[in-house]
Amino acid sequence: MKKLLERMAAIEQMERGKLSQMPGRPYYNLQAWRNGRNEVRYIPAQEVPEIKKAIVGYQLFCKLAEKYADEVIRVGRRERGVKNRGR
Repeated sequence: MKKLLERMAAIEQMERGKLSQMPGRPYYNLQAWRNGRNEVRYIPAQEVPEIKKAIVGYQLFCKLAEKYADEVIRVGRRERGVKNRGR
């Protein structure tokens, strides 16, 4: 579990959302669902590579967090004597 936390902590940039190019415009849309609504930010084309890297960082963080949660759950069940019943 410690290695998962170390990998999570090593992620330097994160950004939520989906990046879309705006037809005929010099910027991109970064859309993310937050606080019950869709938030949109305009991203200049020159910032796109950095934003893409940050989006990948956030996706990796979420994946690692899910693995960490699975491990904590597994250990907790083992300690409580709960057997895996396929659920």
